[in-house]
Amino acid sequence: MRLALTLSYSGAQMSLDMEKVLEAERLGFDSVWSAESYGSDAVTPAAWIAGRTTRIHVGTGIMQIGGRTPAATAMTAMTLDALSGGRFRLGLGVSNPQVVEGWHGQPFGRPLARTREYVEIVRRVFRREKALDFRGQYYQIPYAGPDATGLGKPLKSILHGRAEIPIYLAAVGPRNVALAAEIADGWIPTFFSPRYMKSFREWLDGGFRARGGPPARFDIMPSVAVVVGDDVAACRSPVKAKLALYVGGMGARGRNFYNDIARRYGYEEAAKTVQDLYLAGRKAEAEAAVPDAFADEVALCGPRERIRERLSEWTASGVTTLLISGDRLALTTMAELVL
Repeated sequence: MRLALTLSYSGAQMSLDMEKVLEAERLGFDSVWSAESYGSDAVTPAAWIAGRTTRIHVGTGIMQIGGRTPAATAMTAMTLDALSGGRFRLGLGVSNPQVVEGWHGQPFGRPLARTREYVEIVRRVFRREKALDFRGQYYQIPYAGPDATGLGKPLKSILHGRAEIPIYLAAVGPRNVALAAEIADGWIPTFFSPRYMKSFREWLDGGFRARGGPPARFDIMPSVAVVVGDDVAACRSPVKAKLALYVGGMGARGRNFYNDIARRYGYEEAAKTVQDLYLAGRKAEAEAAVPDAFADEVALCGPRERIRERLSEWTASGVTTLLISGDRLALTTMAELVL
């Protein structure tokens, strides 16, 4: 099992802990991944990191599909891959209706159909087999709408890039996970539970069957918070705060993908309570309502030996890369336990 480092998007001020990135590279981490929501973007930090490192691979975790055309994303990926010496990995995701429509001003639509078209166009740009000509439900290239000039023509990328730049999809629901297995090179789940791997495997196998069989290599890379310390309750605290934010407030009532995850794992009552409290502005109470068992299921918290014991479940689940979020102690601890 490999290790990767994930970096959060910005708060009010943009900062990037390059010392932590360089430490991850020194420790033997396989890759480092940027992030974006509706503040800092995922691409600029990835470029910055690629320019400051020599070995570690760099990925976007994730670039929002609603924020960029497929061709623009392909151009960015090919450019970063070329400048980094073939170290770039393209992570994509649909985000959620609140961000896509409320921030990017784009229709959320049918995310599976949009993602399938998007990835196909990006791969065609990478391969350069012929000029780009695509007719789909969401993307028509060249554009041929009622306001088109009629002057557009199929084009082929000037840049000759690596045809097989890896594409990862962030996905949480059954059909999204199956789609990742069908069309992508890796899967990035959030709030992943190794206990639920039997169901995940069924979803993945469905995608592999649609693909014609599993690829030689497919990266299962869940993001996992690692908080090391003697006080287990204190270590759980930041994990529960994030769970309350996502389960309670990241989406609308009845349309929150992360709330669905909690319910899927068997925390139906807690998911409802957390969402009710969070949407009522009672955030501290929402955090307190997150079950300890839920936090322990999706994160690694506590003393080193406790993390070692719980890590075996992750290793046995079939995960190929652990995408770690945490401080430098978390990085060194995981490197010692895994690498």
